[in-house]
Amino acid sequence: MKSKTAIIPIVLFLSVIIMLVSCGKQKSGWKGTIEEVDGVTVIKNPKEPVYSDNAVSLEEELSIGEAEGRKEYMFSQIGNIAVDDEENIYVLDRKESHIKVFNKQGEYSRTFGKKGQGPGEFNFPSGILITPQNEIMVTDSHVLHFFTLQGEFIKSLSAAKIQFFGRTNMDSQSSIYVMSGTINMEKGTSIYELNKFDPSLNFLNTVASIPGPEAGKPFDPFIPVFYWKIGENDNIIYGYQKNYEFLVFNPEGKLIKKIVKEHTPVKIKEEEKEESPGDSLPPLKYALSGFYSAFFTFSLDEEGRIIVQTWQKTEDREGYYYDVFDPEGRYIAQTSFKFRPQIWKKHKLYTVEEDEEGFQMVKRYRVTWKYRQI
Repeated sequence: MKSKTAIIPIVLFLSVIIMLVSCGKQKSGWKGTIEEVDGVTVIKNPKEPVYSDNAVSLEEELSIGEAEGRKEYMFSQIGNIAVDDEENIYVLDRKESHIKVFNKQGEYSRTFGKKGQGPGEFNFPSGILITPQNEIMVTDSHVLHFFTLQGEFIKSLSAAKIQFFGRTNMDSQSSIYVMSGTINMEKGTSIYELNKFDPSLNFLNTVASIPGPEAGKPFDPFIPVFYWKIGENDNIIYGYQKNYEFLVFNPEGKLIKKIVKEHTPVKIKEEEKEESPGDSLPPLKYALSGFYSAFFTFSLDEEGRIIVQTWQKTEDREGYYYDVFDPEGRYIAQTSFKFRPQIWKKHKLYTVEEDEEGFQMVKRYRVTWKYRQI
């Protein structure tokens, strides 16, 4: 009879082999290039990822929301969510103009905020986030509201001087980044900009800008826009949908890295063209392009992965494929989700989902990445 000591190394060896096989099929390594061009690190990625199998495993561990029952667990229209370091979940209900807080176990804790014009009251709240200073920042029309994590009102900042006031974020130095824009009424042109402001919303500099729609011309609902995230060391990861590339700027606004991926444009199907404007948009003249933009949107996890939602739908048409880039900017894998990832935190993924009746709920998944580092 063999001793347990002799068997253990064999079991460990077999376990390692099984783990490596389950990580997915590796296509003889990454086939891209990395080079320095005028002080900028340029990462060029091929069309195909390193791993061809599904890159991530998700295990649902929490769902918050009830269609009928306890009022504390019902939502009218979830605008956005936020998660603090203690894994408390903050749900901004846009229609109700308030924020509901749930603890790590999904138990209701409190509600704060309401419709109104007074201190700490909301008009049209659209975004919520936990700042690096552990405060809650709520984007509300042309105002930023700040609260403690307990829901106590701190202050409001007016953004009345900013003509177009969109998505916002804050870095570790309390600088505020805003997707804003300007319209030239005489020329009928517009510009979308990513602008940086100081903690009092005084303008500092423009990180990047793109052209917006032109007055008098047919509107394209698929016009390329930009998305951005604040990453490690307050670097800005910026992606303009016109090209499949991401630019990384340091806090001073200097371009330090460019991540590029080859891609095949996805053609817009005729039925999608007919549905795209939607009944809720104003009666405009539309000029739909023949192809989608290079990508849809992207998210960023705590380890620096860039998870990019493409326009490519899954075979059952219920989800989309996502491209996964490692912290270095290399195209590692492709996976698919039936929902849009919102927050990656402490090896968990938070999402807002809805069922066939349109009932919304907040879900949390445990995340396991299944590929090896290269």
